[in-house]
Amino acid sequence: MSNQSLVVTSRNVLLPGSDQLQPATITVNIDTGKITDIQTVYAERGPGGETTFIDAGDKFIIPGLPGRTDWEGFWTGTRAAVAGGITTVVDMPLNSIPPTTTLQNLEIKRQTAQGQCWTDVGFWGGVIPGNQASRAFEIDLKPLVAAGVKGFKCFLIESGVEEFPCVTEHDLHVHMQELQDQSTVLLFHAELEGDSCSVRNHEQQDPTAYETFLSSRPQELEVNAISLITVLQEKYKSLRCHIVHLSASSALPIIRAARSRGLNLTVETCFHYLCLSADNIPHGRPEFKCCPPIRSESNRDVLWEALIDGTIDCVVSDHSPCVAELKKFEEGNIMTAWGGINSLGFGLSLLWTEGQKRGISLGQIIRWISEETAKHAGLSSSKGRLSVGHDGDLVIWDPAAKFKVSKEHFHFKNKFSAYEGMILNGVVQQTVLRGCLAYDRTQNGFDGLTPTGKLL
Repeated sequence: MSNQSLVVTSRNVLLPGSDQLQPATITVNIDTGKITDIQTVYAERGPGGETTFIDAGDKFIIPGLPGRTDWEGFWTGTRAAVAGGITTVVDMPLNSIPPTTTLQNLEIKRQTAQGQCWTDVGFWGGVIPGNQASRAFEIDLKPLVAAGVKGFKCFLIESGVEEFPCVTEHDLHVHMQELQDQSTVLLFHAELEGDSCSVRNHEQQDPTAYETFLSSRPQELEVNAISLITVLQEKYKSLRCHIVHLSASSALPIIRAARSRGLNLTVETCFHYLCLSADNIPHGRPEFKCCPPIRSESNRDVLWEALIDGTIDCVVSDHSPCVAELKKFEEGNIMTAWGGINSLGFGLSLLWTEGQKRGISLGQIIRWISEETAKHAGLSSSKGRLSVGHDGDLVIWDPAAKFKVSKEHFHFKNKFSAYEGMILNGVVQQTVLRGCLAYDRTQNGFDGLTPTGKLL
């Protein structure tokens, strides 16, 4: 083993346990990829020898960010991620074929990902209706846990893809019983139709009006789903359950009540629910469609309050792209367009830009998008913070730089986004993955670099 090291220094480093930036010098062993030393001083010069030295000056150094993606090739998805400071991506089990519902399908995905990843990559598994007679699918769950999937996702409403159908309450009893003694988590797309509430067609209303779509997915769908989840948790208390992409503020009292009863429930929301408002979405713009939908300004304010008080644990991109044809841009039909927001690589800038208007500190943002997301994915022993023994994943970031979101910033495959045209604050200058440079804005992003991501 060589003594090659990367040493990065700055006058503004965000270290664990503090919201205050401070001078620090971080040393990463390139062979192990681990942080070996942190000195709380700014180094005027490098130590020499077999050392690569980066002086970030007054630019900020923050931990690399965990994220997740759907319906992207590993090459384009991880390039988009690392350009935005994301150093770990956890792949969703659907919208990329095959779905991660069996050990065989997981292995196919891993083989496909080999040599294609600019970030480290983990995998979520999927829970779908199984053959209850033979219990064939349930037999696949524990081997998937043993094979390293970070948890399992299910839908309580149709997902929109044939190979990943939604589960019923009966299905969930079987799956939760299988998983309750495992070190894992069950993720829920939490919308549920019922006798009093269902997805509404609104065939007589303008399909290009965002309000038509919004009224078709009322908050009650999320309330119904989260109510069922908390009832199930009373029986399977050892299994952590997680609400993905919460958009309905009216579900927050149910979440708070469940936690007060000691239920092991965690919750996330998304950049688009915190940074966009239904009040400002123009007619005929399907790029703003996602499920659950972006809701009103007042709803957004309540989500921010819940994030600040800890009811919501973390913030993620839920990057869910599709080919342009499925977005129905020419006809502007929001009702029939595919739902999903392209955002991979913009999360840090989005939250920083909106957070500055609300008095949010950088420390809070990093806690929501790095520390808590790493914890959620079972990666907190190696990811999400700048600590000795953790992976040397870090981001050199200019918080004062501004940019206008345009197609030239889209490293993901399908070149459209609801954020196009927005002015954002904060630009990633360089991203380091386990001690190796993975993105360098000064060198056109990826010139001279090769993907070094590994599968987790």
